[in-house]
Amino acid sequence: MDYWNSILTEKSLNVLLKLKKEKFNFIIIGGWAAYLWTNLHKSKDIDIILKDFNDLDILKKEHELRKNDSLRKYEIKFENIDLDIYVPFYSKLAIPTEDVKNHTTKINGFEVVRPEVLLILKQGAEKDREFSVKGEKDRIDIITLMFYSDMNFKEYFNLIKRYKLNDYYPRLRKIINNFKEIKYLNLNPKEFKLRKNKIIEKLKKL
Repeated sequence: MDYWNSILTEKSLNVLLKLKKEKFNFIIIGGWAAYLWTNLHKSKDIDIILKDFNDLDILKKEHELRKNDSLRKYEIKFENIDLDIYVPFYSKLAIPTEDVKNHTTKINGFEVVRPEVLLILKQGAEKDREFSVKGEKDRIDIITLMFYSDMNFKEYFNLIKRYKLNDYYPRLRKIINNFKEIKYLNLNPKEFKLRKNKIIEKLKKL
């Protein structure tokens, strides 16, 4: 299956670059954050966290903003591209939205969530849509992050402990052990096995 349509991902990148020029502050999460850490897979849709709830007013002036009460987020459509907006003290993510701003860095001029938090957010998304195509994409992003980003697994464990996400580590081990989509990692089977074993050994030591 072609998870990453190049025409749509380039459109999505252009939307992201336009948002960067607008007068509000946001943190990139989701697939684009995974790309910025790994340089492997661009994303079609865009997920961001607003640093300030009041920035919604700026977005309302420039775009057709819709509130999604059931999923506790706001949405903007740019033709084929969906922008999902999460806000402090309203949206519900695996780590509270208002806490994510304490775990960011700058990459290519964008404020991006750090890989340890991104891994947890990706696990939260995968948990909600495990049996869907998006769930499969989440698992690819999860493995890609572990293999290609500068992941601090000690910090990951500290975070899942702090936020009482006790089932996240067993689920992560299951994702690693059952992963079959090696072709999306730019690795041959031998290279995959070596990296997989290296990650498992790191996890065992913590």
